Amino acid sequence: MTLTGSLRYVVIVVIAAFLLAVPYILGDYPQTLVTEILIMGLFAVSIDILAGFAGLVSLGHGAIFGVGAYIVAYQVARLDGDPWIGAGMGIVAATLMAAVFGALAVRTTGVYFLLLTLAIGMVVWGITYRWTSVTGAENGLLGVSRPELLADADIYYYFVLAVVALMMWAVLRFVNSPFGMALMGIKESESRMRTLGYNVPLMLAIGFTVSGFFAGVSGVLHVFLNNFISPQSVGVAHSTQGLLMAILGGVGTLWGSFIGAAVIILLQNVVSFYTERWATILGLLFVLTMLFAPEGLVGKGRLLSQRWLKRRAETPVPK
Repeated sequence: MTLTGSLRYVVIVVIAAFLLAVPYILGDYPQTLVTEILIMGLFAVSIDILAGFAGLVSLGHGAIFGVGAYIVAYQVARLDGDPWIGAGMGIVAATLMAAVFGALAVRTTGVYFLLLTLAIGMVVWGITYRWTSVTGAENGLLGVSRPELLADADIYYYFVLAVVALMMWAVLRFVNSPFGMALMGIKESESRMRTLGYNVPLMLAIGFTVSGFFAGVSGVLHVFLNNFISPQSVGVAHSTQGLLMAILGGVGTLWGSFIGAAVIILLQNVVSFYTERWATILGLLFVLTMLFAPEGLVGKGRLLSQRWLKRRAETPVPK
């Protein structure tokens, strides 16, 4: 095993051990933050699937996330239905909405794709804000109880950890599949992929739908965590937050989304205890990242480790 492989193995073991020990070593509030980081990291991953592997930046994923959450909330809080059935309905609804979004948006590229997903997301936000009888408007929906099996905070944490691990396994299988490789080919040269006979709009629509499925899963997990949903979770700001998490961690790295989620959520919830200007600190962090680590924190870490290994290999061994 190479030095790089050994270091990667050690990092994975340390992180896995920490995540498994969270309920034993952290209090209730820090544990809730870790749970939120896992959920929002998965949401950022859903955006990174498009941005990092298909070259499409979406500002509509907050709407997909929110629709999945709203379906669960309405089923549980308004209809007093089974939370498990609501969760399944929420994921299906989010995936179907992503399919509609994808069919409408993938025939555009670049800034036009960005603006179209933004516009569609704003339409969904407007519906949630105005449809008071269903969504509760600006008051949202309260009392979204978890399934009885997951009522305990520790059990729910391990459930989220297991679901996120399963989803990441599925994401890695997807992006490393021939279909995922074809998406990367479209990102590199769409015209070449068309010449080779690929149906580019269809492939991008499927990619959008798959990414929407993961956004829907994160939305369902999030509403069960907070027992509440409001139009704020459907708005453009939520999509932007997920995109910034992916960018901060490193677009195309997938795992970097969790690093970005951790940084942003900790800044929001920890630094805000000490200063009201935490948003300024977050802005400065993004500026510094764009200037000195445009490839993201994970990408920069990989680059520095490769340079260190190269220098170490070139250093003559003393006789």
